[in-house]
Amino acid sequence: MRHLHLGTEWIQGSMYLDNPVGLVHEYVQRMMAWLLFVEPDTVPDRLAMQLGLGAGSLTKFCVRELQMKTTAIELNPQVLAACRGWFKLPADNPRQQVVLADAAEEILNPKWWGLIDALQVDLYDHEAAAPVLDSLPFYNHCRRLLTPEGCMTLNLFGRASSFERSVEKLSVAFGKPAVWAFKPTREGNTVVLAQHTACRPRRELLMTRANAIEARWGLPADKWVRVCKPMLP
Repeated sequence: MRHLHLGTEWIQGSMYLDNPVGLVHEYVQRMMAWLLFVEPDTVPDRLAMQLGLGAGSLTKFCVRELQMKTTAIELNPQVLAACRGWFKLPADNPRQQVVLADAAEEILNPKWWGLIDALQVDLYDHEAAAPVLDSLPFYNHCRRLLTPEGCMTLNLFGRASSFERSVEKLSVAFGKPAVWAFKPTREGNTVVLAQHTACRPRRELLMTRANAIEARWGLPADKWVRVCKPMLP
């Protein structure tokens, strides 16, 4: 296994050497939980965006496994160089592009508004103390990116982060009925999901989709249904 570090002991991403597209960490797998809220057959026709490239895990998985058009926004050119040199991230192609930019500024570009079906936000600096972008205006801008069926998944982690404050801001931006949260992983990451348009699929439908997700893409989606709950009962 290979890990990405940005000059500290904090792991920014990981890759199996014998399976470069596999999702190593449980929280990274949970960033794919938006799949529960769409029909599996429609996935290749959808558009994914990552804010924060990390080790390229989500970008590679969306492109290679899900066959989606995918854009990643990354601020640090050294991260992109590491992903290309050490983490098997392909060069840009018709289905994949990496934009070197500040995510807070790039998402203000109207060309992205209303187009993104799966927005995956994992923005941390080298200290990994708290999310770099965690404001109400930022979450408002994220919601504006999404299609009506779109979802954002967000990794919350760090010594200085506050789950309650982050969820409160998300609930204002998206509406409390649209916000779902996972139980924390063993490593302390909590993944939160926010829907552009709040919906509550029946548990039977979620389990049917979870079984399809496991069969097609090998993700532990049945566990997602057990450990992910809407914030508003």
